[in-house]
Amino acid sequence: MSSWFVYAGILFYMEAVFHLRFFGFQFGNPLFPTGLLLLVASLQTLIGGCFGPRGGKRAFRIMIWLQYTLFAIQTVYYIIFRQPLRIGIAVAEGQDALSSYWKVALEGLLKAVPILLLLAAPIILTEVLRKRWRWKFRAFTGMQKLRMGLVSWMCLLYCCCCMLIGGMIEAAYSEEYQEYYDPETVMCNMGVVAMMQRDGAYEIGNLMNGLFQGSGTAPEAGAARGDNVLDQSRVASSDSGDSEGREAGAPGGGSPDAEGENGTGGENPEGLGEDGREPTPPAEELPPEPDTSPNVWELDMAKLAQLSEGSKEKTWLADYIAELTPTNRNEYTGLFEGYNLIFLTAEGFCSYAVREDLTPTLYRMVNSSFVFNNYYVPLWQTSTSDGEYVNCTGLIPDGQHSMKKSAQNNMAYTLPRFFGGEGVYSRAYHNNSLSYYDRHLSHPNLGYDFKAIKLGKCSRAEWGNQLFTVEHPDAWPASDYEMMQGTIPEYINEERFHVYYMTVSGHTNYNFAGNKMSAKNKDAVAELDMSENARAYIACNIELDKALAYLLEQLEQAGKLENTVICLSADHYPYGMTQEQYEELAGKDLSADLDLYRNSLILWSGSMQEPVIVDKACCSVDILPTLLNLFGFDYDSRMFAGRDIFSDEEGLVIFSNKSFVSDTVAYDKKKKTTTWKKELTEEEQNAYMDQMKKEVKNRYQASAYILRNDYYSLIEQCRPDAR
Repeated sequence: MSSWFVYAGILFYMEAVFHLRFFGFQFGNPLFPTGLLLLVASLQTLIGGCFGPRGGKRAFRIMIWLQYTLFAIQTVYYIIFRQPLRIGIAVAEGQDALSSYWKVALEGLLKAVPILLLLAAPIILTEVLRKRWRWKFRAFTGMQKLRMGLVSWMCLLYCCCCMLIGGMIEAAYSEEYQEYYDPETVMCNMGVVAMMQRDGAYEIGNLMNGLFQGSGTAPEAGAARGDNVLDQSRVASSDSGDSEGREAGAPGGGSPDAEGENGTGGENPEGLGEDGREPTPPAEELPPEPDTSPNVWELDMAKLAQLSEGSKEKTWLADYIAELTPTNRNEYTGLFEGYNLIFLTAEGFCSYAVREDLTPTLYRMVNSSFVFNNYYVPLWQTSTSDGEYVNCTGLIPDGQHSMKKSAQNNMAYTLPRFFGGEGVYSRAYHNNSLSYYDRHLSHPNLGYDFKAIKLGKCSRAEWGNQLFTVEHPDAWPASDYEMMQGTIPEYINEERFHVYYMTVSGHTNYNFAGNKMSAKNKDAVAELDMSENARAYIACNIELDKALAYLLEQLEQAGKLENTVICLSADHYPYGMTQEQYEELAGKDLSADLDLYRNSLILWSGSMQEPVIVDKACCSVDILPTLLNLFGFDYDSRMFAGRDIFSDEEGLVIFSNKSFVSDTVAYDKKKKTTTWKKELTEEEQNAYMDQMKKEVKNRYQASAYILRNDYYSLIEQCRPDAR
């Protein structure tokens, strides 16, 4: 039993050190994690007791150093990325991450040295005391093994009861751990071991699902290679009209009536009244009322319910969609109909890099056209990949690697699919490798012809034609400006285009030694009275500014600037900075009301003369439905977790741990704070919070079920034009 106390003591110590370092004195429910740590310690003791003196000593050292390694890895990863390392990420992206980001990892390791030494203290102390006290390891007798096995079973039973009872009484810790697993929340409230155990169960569940259900239907070879063959009839509604004849440069411009439906054609070509006089024109001060009908399709809901039978998740989705109120069209519907779209996900971008003197193009674009004063970019579990997934799909990620998972699904409602319905070819570019995060599979499945500057794990024989050329492909990070130079000629002369960019110049780490873009623009920020970290961050974003300046220049020279929309959002805030460094860059405190995630959404068009100020709370998950509305596409607003920002629905920003910000309240679940923006009675506040927590839960659940069940395939079968 003495070994059991040592194992348990070391585990409790490491959990305490890790928690105090990253979460302070904020504690969760200790019941389950206590039982889990005792269970792990008893299993370690039982394993060690199966060996003799020499084998027992080796087993002891291996097990305590193994648990130290797990805590050490989580420590370094959390310092770098501000979130736990999940098993799936380590397995899927570990090799690529080490080859691409080894400098970032080394910097994180150096920062972690003090806490790593502190975590190792009890192990070193145990070794010293073991030698002084001549602690000998002996193999357990049969009775000792039975006794320790009984202790293990009791601990396991205790843990199961904790979760079972928690589920019955709807305790928050049970929901966080079981139904809506968020790794950071579990790590904060239950500890590193609980998070790793839950994550292991999650991965085993995914593996078992794959074994029993198969891997799904892979995209056809043409789609995977980015041939961009779009079934237009599956995207455009049967009554959406012919896209030909639209005036590409006119906001809201549609096809004119062919036969005098408006009293201007047919038998009266001059449009005269019955008395031969010209009709009185409508008063200029009374413009036509905007169409406020709902953005919704007439789905065959009975068929959808029938197709969903036999699956709890699909049935829930069918009921949810049937009861969901769609958002309405509004005065901005079709504002950019017929325009081109260039959409960028900017690596690590934040508003605090935008300065009129150093990043004039970003400054111009942030502060003109549409100006969003309450825009947020939440941080998701797979950081950049999940940030892209949110931007491109309008859905909340399910666990991790949602973009990669989507490569097996019918992604019928992405921008390339809608543009394809109007005969527009869609391209995507990234100035890193093709295979990182399996973008060579996921992005063509979204509808893009995807290209990058390096192959990664892809073979040259199969994927060599999916590369574009830049001057310095091996720079880290690579240049966004060079990416524009290497790609714009491919589409600039097309009649109409949609292009997506994933940038990389703003990637951590933010110093002049380990970031080529920061070093390149070092002289431009030399006079700033700021730390190297802040100056290096601004410097690498100067490269993004140069890229956008070059893009605008090329569009103007080609005569495309006035009818092109540029949309830019971050994948996440620059987590390569500490809270103190980020606040230095911002010049203000960012600790309250989830202000850490405030950002800017660029939605810019050269055709807009005056800025439109938007105070509504909104976030990256709202981008896709907002763009679909602005470009006048016929879409169903119930297909997304996000909402059209310009609709009359209240703004809602949802975060990975179920915190949220609305136009009424900011609720930080991690810090357990609630800040009201509007005055409500206590009864109204309670009712509102219950309603919003349910709404957050529903949008999370709907997003997860759509991804897990390839639900858009079922929706497509229930469209009015389904074949």
